[in-house]
Amino acid sequence: MGLKICGMKHNIAEVAKLQPDYLGFIFYEKSPRFFDLEEIPSLSLGIKKVGVFVNATIEEILETFEKYNLDVIQLHGNETKEFVLTLNMYLRLKFWDGYEVWKVFPVDDSFDFSKTRDFVKKVDAFLFDTKGDNHGGNGKTFNWEVLKNYKYETPFLLSGGIGLEEVDELKELLKTDLPIHAIDVNSKFEIEPGLKNIEDLKRFKNEL
Repeated sequence: MGLKICGMKHNIAEVAKLQPDYLGFIFYEKSPRFFDLEEIPSLSLGIKKVGVFVNATIEEILETFEKYNLDVIQLHGNETKEFVLTLNMYLRLKFWDGYEVWKVFPVDDSFDFSKTRDFVKKVDAFLFDTKGDNHGGNGKTFNWEVLKNYKYETPFLLSGGIGLEEVDELKELLKTDLPIHAIDVNSKFEIEPGLKNIEDLKRFKNEL
């Protein structure tokens, strides 16, 4: 089970010292964590860079992917399966292999997991986030009991308002046979948008 720390902007090098599996960079201008720096600091081997996109064009995604030498593309908007197929085609032509594509789904108590079916075998993982007013960063968890309705083999990342208070519940969830690929944290570990609380992140990683 991996750890992704998303919404990176300010103290990137300090967070990277914690050796998470993924660091997320948001390329969505309406986000308070919008990443607009010219480059991402050098990261140690083993940390993958995730680019988060919301309804961006394929051209925008490819340009950003190449500029920042990303490893993962996280689609956080209303992208269709046709969009994903086309994106994969261009990625294979331009970058060959070694990349991943994730598709995000906003989840609430009535979420129908059959909505993910069209993306099975077209993406490497899903990410289940709390449904809210914003495209992520809402700071609230959803009812994890609904995950029992997920019947596909595609691994997923669990996101949405996860903080230190959720550690015990997470430990219980990780005992199930759900294909949880990683835990995604963001706003609950911030001093301000994009500035992470290192001590809290360290404690979370150690306790989990």
